[in-house]
Amino acid sequence: MSEDDDLAAIRSRRMQELQGLQSQQQKQEEMQQQQKQAINSLLNQVLDQQARARLNTIMVAKPEKGRQVESVIVQMATSGQIMGKLSENDLIGLVERVNAQTQKTTSVKFDRRRAAIDDDDDW
Repeated sequence: MSEDDDLAAIRSRRMQELQGLQSQQQKQEEMQQQQKQAINSLLNQVLDQQARARLNTIMVAKPEKGRQVESVIVQMATSGQIMGKLSENDLIGLVERVNAQTQKTTSVKFDRRRAAIDDDDDW
């Protein structure tokens, strides 16, 4: 009987732990939903219809780029840098600015001497 009691106690503790984890996950999901709603309402206040449509298109085509632009807009709006609504042209300029900041330059270095030595070995 004591083994059954121990097993029942272990099961009940485990069930409580799982319920606690589920409630934490639900709270996190609710917080994320609230954040998304707050961001969407802010974007609706700051962007006109064409700019909002353009941002949605960017989010579909390049989600990472869209999130970057979205975060820049939110940051600008919360710091008071945006007065009025941004037009589509303003958004395009902002996207270009984000692209310029994140663009990486690549270069190819070609060592002619090593290539010349390798060509002689083939003969």
